[in-house]
Amino acid sequence: MKNIPTRTTVISVQFIGRNTSIKLNYKGSPSTSSIPVVLEEGDIMSRERPRKATLPPAEENIKKLENVINEGNYYGAQQMYKSISARYVSAQRHSEALDILHSGACLQLKNGQVTCGSELAVIYVETLVKAKVPYGDDVLDRIRKIYKTFPQIPLPQDLGEDDDMQKLNEALGAAKIHVDCCLSFLRAAIKWSAEFGAHRNGSPELHVMLAEYVYSESPELDMTRVSYHFVRGNNQKKFASALVNFMGKCYPGEDDLAIARAILMYLAMGNLRDANFLMDELKKHDLPQSDLIQFVNYLLPTLQRDALPLFNMLRTNYRSSIDREPAFKELLDDIAELFYGVQRKNPLQGMFGDIFKMMG
Repeated sequence: MKNIPTRTTVISVQFIGRNTSIKLNYKGSPSTSSIPVVLEEGDIMSRERPRKATLPPAEENIKKLENVINEGNYYGAQQMYKSISARYVSAQRHSEALDILHSGACLQLKNGQVTCGSELAVIYVETLVKAKVPYGDDVLDRIRKIYKTFPQIPLPQDLGEDDDMQKLNEALGAAKIHVDCCLSFLRAAIKWSAEFGAHRNGSPELHVMLAEYVYSESPELDMTRVSYHFVRGNNQKKFASALVNFMGKCYPGEDDLAIARAILMYLAMGNLRDANFLMDELKKHDLPQSDLIQFVNYLLPTLQRDALPLFNMLRTNYRSSIDREPAFKELLDDIAELFYGVQRKNPLQGMFGDIFKMMG
């Protein structure tokens, strides 16, 4: 059999451009001329990266995820809410991502999935920040809707048996989780509102929401935290109502501290008007008779006058009552600086200092 000599051939491929023919030049022996070959576009694999799938309108995914929730697959739905909304964010379709997250947060919370719902609520606020959405009534209404969907757990009554105590412990544990989750959501919302157009302290409406939820749902009531947010809010009547309710159920000696703390917090922000309004509302009820309440009653009219010596005299005469709570001294230092221009010995302190930093 005759041997056929082999030879090396080179084929060069020239890509002329997208959606055009491709010319191949075959180079053989010197006597062989170049042979132009034209291939259709579908004859070779495209060198371009495949296009990403187009995202459907958000409403399609919202309905699909709602069905997953209705089937009881809360965990699976949670992962889908997070991954799908992230795709819309990556595509710069923030409005639709927000629609998906808002729907998911409300649905999870309505079904008692507080941890999942609050996680989506926090991601919702984070997306507001990413999209640089300005503070406004429409967004505030959506945040309020999520807030109102957080469940409230009534504590068991008429306890006696061991089983009842176990139910109480379970209810207290669930209530603590609910409060922590709602706090995380509303703190993030307050921070967003402060950054994107509300008051420098954050939206007063959001502060009231946080104060209300902590007061009504916290198993270990922290009136300092409640007051911190109420004084940054815009509903003094609700604040007064909460204080009156607290006076009816607190331990002896806590009622006058709560009242004085609320008044001094307002004053430390320079808000004499609301401090007077709150005190007038509280006087419609039976106030505790104590030196601390007497001090507050003298302090309010003093601050309406240029009366620094009288202010200092009040601090001296009621020092033992003021010393009942360490934070009162710092609050009064803030008040002295705001109303009388008294410079602090430590300029790093002020506006409630480190004691209240964790309340925000």
